[in-house]
Amino acid sequence: MYFVAGANGRTGSRLVRLFSEQGHPVRAFVRNRAKADALAALPGVEVVAGDLSDVNATAKALGGVTSSAVILPNGPDQLRFERAFVDAAVAAGVPHVAKLSSMEAHPDAPNPTHRMHYDSEQYLRGAGPAWTMIRTSFYFQNFLNTAPRIRKEGVLSLPVGRGKATMTDIADAAVALAAVMTDERHRNRSYDVTGPELLDFDEVARRLSRVAGREVKYVPEDPVVYRERLAKIIPSAWHVESVCGIFREIADGYFVQPSPAFREITGREPTSLDAFLAANRAAFQPEAAAG
Repeated sequence: MYFVAGANGRTGSRLVRLFSEQGHPVRAFVRNRAKADALAALPGVEVVAGDLSDVNATAKALGGVTSSAVILPNGPDQLRFERAFVDAAVAAGVPHVAKLSSMEAHPDAPNPTHRMHYDSEQYLRGAGPAWTMIRTSFYFQNFLNTAPRIRKEGVLSLPVGRGKATMTDIADAAVALAAVMTDERHRNRSYDVTGPELLDFDEVARRLSRVAGREVKYVPEDPVVYRERLAKIIPSAWHVESVCGIFREIADGYFVQPSPAFREITGREPTSLDAFLAANRAAFQPEAAAG
């Protein structure tokens, strides 16, 4: 039996579906049972609703599990929840915990998300069960958030200046997690999972142009304007600072190099930006063309 904490999320739901497709029994742990009907309908999937801060209840839900994954949305309470999950896994005698983490996780990270991931990693490493870290960076899916402006104006705009990034498909993160959870050779190892290329955002715009069927230009957004706009739609100051901080690091010249880890874990090539854009072509095409 496999266990996925955060099963309603973008990565967690993909991981649950992978286990179901592979014929593995999986227990999907969610906060909101009403949002998990699609998962509950899948073969081999058992949905359990609960609160990760309740260590005893979570430990009970972890009964009989051979490997577990903790995949939580970034937030100010994430470290507390992830530590509580690890405590529950220890109490339940779960032999392995995989964590979705960040390549930017280190003790002096200026960004609160990255510091949180580092602290969570260290807690898991010292807790007792075998562990595996799947560490990712900038996700292709971030471009879906910019799709409305791309469709309407032919503009890709982010506050990343002339920075560049090595990007990852969320689906690849789920595939990597499934691989390390089902193969004991990956225990007590940390993997940086990326796509195949380091790209600047002018190049991203050129590739968007091909799938959109029109010219798409990259226009660096003013960080102050972006922060003000983000604060109007995200009530959490923690989240606003975290997102702006990640983009600020890219604008300041931070990037990671492509890693071969996905290929080493899975035997497959990681998803390229071209493949991701082709699969999501309709999201970026002008509305008349898409319709």
